[in-house]
Amino acid sequence: MNAQAKTNPDDTRARIVAVAETLFRRLGYAKTAVADIAAELEMSPANVYRFFPSKTAIVEAICRHCLKDVEDQAWRVARSKAPAAERMERLILEILAYHKENLVTEQRVNDMVLAAIEHSWETIRTHREVMSNVTELILRDGIEAGDFEPVDPRATAGLIMRSMVCFTHPLMLGQCIDEGQDVEAEAHSRSS
Repeated sequence: MNAQAKTNPDDTRARIVAVAETLFRRLGYAKTAVADIAAELEMSPANVYRFFPSKTAIVEAICRHCLKDVEDQAWRVARSKAPAAERMERLILEILAYHKENLVTEQRVNDMVLAAIEHSWETIRTHREVMSNVTELILRDGIEAGDFEPVDPRATAGLIMRSMVCFTHPLMLGQCIDEGQDVEAEAHSRSS
């Protein structure tokens, strides 16, 4: 019995995703084939397809992983003991920093992000909902503490997220950076 047969399927999926992300970053999304991912893992393409039905499905898994990182970070900010206004500002600035560091650093990564956005609508929709919930929690805390005016927290959370999209959407953020905008200063001034 070979070592691959003993491997946990979740571990194999995680290895496929990790190798695929590395190759997408190094070679580019369009230039990386499932055969390249399989070769790097020393397995057959058919074996990769046992775990993911397509290259798009692998990109979706990468997208879910990245968005989960953002969501975990956002919940940590929202649940911290800082005043609500400070948490709201930190939320936007930390999402901005994450995207700058991980998703808008180079064209190859942008291509992967674009593919993920194109093909992962349900994942993206779920992420937007989570981020709206995070924002709503901060708003509710701020209203309860008297830091914010009494507003409809759910509706206002949606408005805040839409108004901050240029700092939280990787493609829009990349464009702003390419145009030489000081996105941190602008995000700081908008969230204050």
